[in-house]
Amino acid sequence: MSNKQVTYRANRIYPYDNHCRNSVVSCNSSKKSGSSKLNNCVNVESRVIDTCNNIQVQINPITTGAIVKIPVVLAKLTVQFNLASIIDLPEPALEIKDIKKKVKITQCLLLQDTNVLFIKGFVRKNIDYSTKVCSNKEGICGEIHHCTVDIPFECSTPVTFNGNQPLPIINNTSNEFEYFRVEELPNDFAEKDKLLSGDFSEFNQTSTEFFNELPFCELICSKIVEFDEFSNRTYSSKGDLPFEEKFFTKIEEKMVISLTLKILQKQQVAIGPVNS
Repeated sequence: MSNKQVTYRANRIYPYDNHCRNSVVSCNSSKKSGSSKLNNCVNVESRVIDTCNNIQVQINPITTGAIVKIPVVLAKLTVQFNLASIIDLPEPALEIKDIKKKVKITQCLLLQDTNVLFIKGFVRKNIDYSTKVCSNKEGICGEIHHCTVDIPFECSTPVTFNGNQPLPIINNTSNEFEYFRVEELPNDFAEKDKLLSGDFSEFNQTSTEFFNELPFCELICSKIVEFDEFSNRTYSSKGDLPFEEKFFTKIEEKMVISLTLKILQKQQVAIGPVNS
């Protein structure tokens, strides 16, 4: 048997379309005009950026020591809590393509003298899902839509200070004082008698207001482990669908969220001198 290889070359192939089969020239010309539009779709310009020169400037630090006010770490902790939610999509979806998540903290408050940390925020989710435009038993064509939702959360946790201790709270003070006054008495009293008392015609007070440093938080990292389940998946009543393809509008999800936080407070710190 011969191992000779035969190669066939197609000079021109026309698509099987009634309109194109009857007027090949017009179809070819329309393709050329369409390709010209595609060529004009994107325009890119670029240029080379020159490098700028620089010179070093001498730094003159304080080497004799100083007392500075800087943020001091009070505690570092990881908070874990569970969150369950139900999301209703605005239209029927076939499949979730991607879910991007970002944790946003709106409140992180340390209630001093109780050592309880209150945390409030939300998880912002951007959900990409596929929809149906047309379908048959062999396939589905559609579009990719997105839906952005905010899922709120709120919790409190006790804090153990594994760093510096927070500064003690100084309470405001308010003290009243009055002046001595000598007054004449009515005629019912002897002429030599006098009224010795405080002055009721005035109000005197000394008040002191202390502005304590409020501890604040920094979000170091967040971790989300989630399970999303599509509820009430049903077949479409309009048109045919391939096997196992169903629509849903409700997503039931469960999340385990871990937040690593730092609690800080501005305090005065003495920095010693630096030996030359």
